[in-house]
Amino acid sequence: MFDVIVIGGGPAGLSAALVLGRQRRRVLVVDGGEVRNAPADEMHMYLSRDGFSPHDLLAIGRDELAAYPGVRRRSALVADVSGTIGDFTVRFADGSVERARRLILATGQVDEPFDIPGVPERFGSSVFHCPFCHGYETSGKTLAVLGRDVAQVMLALYVGDRYSDDVVVVTDGPHELPAEVTGKLAAHGIEIRDERLTKVTGELDGLQLHFADGTVLERQAMFHRAPTRQRAPFAELLGCELLADGCVRVDEFQATSVPGVSAAGDMARLPALPDALTLVSQAAADGVRAAVWLEQGLFRASLGS
Repeated sequence: MFDVIVIGGGPAGLSAALVLGRQRRRVLVVDGGEVRNAPADEMHMYLSRDGFSPHDLLAIGRDELAAYPGVRRRSALVADVSGTIGDFTVRFADGSVERARRLILATGQVDEPFDIPGVPERFGSSVFHCPFCHGYETSGKTLAVLGRDVAQVMLALYVGDRYSDDVVVVTDGPHELPAEVTGKLAAHGIEIRDERLTKVTGELDGLQLHFADGTVLERQAMFHRAPTRQRAPFAELLGCELLADGCVRVDEFQATSVPGVSAAGDMARLPALPDALTLVSQAAADGVRAAVWLEQGLFRASLGS
């Protein structure tokens, strides 16, 4: 039996495993091979690694784990999880089973961009979801913001304030935005295009947005706060409480509502926060926090307290 099984091999999962490996725990990291920022060439706001490749960061992290004999990494898909604190079972797609005293879930979220030809294919390269992650590089560019609801459209006000004086909102059809929002957009010189968007062509610095009426809008980059979902159902299978937006509810120690199960990265958040942060640095910090306090729980349990 492992002390801890970490499900997820991204920055949160690898960071958690590194902490636990250094405490000489027996750890299994299960890596399904999919990460949310796979389309991105660069990551930012990670001290000493600003502009670094997220793929290279993960490769370095895997190499670092190899220095700790208690940590084992397995490339595999998990089919099911069950159990309670002290004895969790992880069943793999190939039918094999591993057990652990504790679990850390770090499977992340999946972005689901609008199903408009050209948008999903460019997501992460010229269609961006996060102004903190990609905004600086769009400074001075002509921008479009794709979205229909208030949260999506308010992003236009933010990027217009921080990065560009030429921002257009594209709602892909009629919208029901409140007058307060449309008034703020107008006051800041942000146009709303409510025609159907049929496709997006071109690349960064040369995007073409094609509308159903035959017109084409030239933009250098686009922001799109796409809907998200949990990548894996394991938190729900275990009975973890979910928040209204689908994120796993955690406390200040990254513990879920199920004893012995922690969650880290963008799949989880404190209820006081409006959103789960999508920063690589935040995911790594969550993994460290989850592992440190989970380790302390294991230690106290060994003392019988």
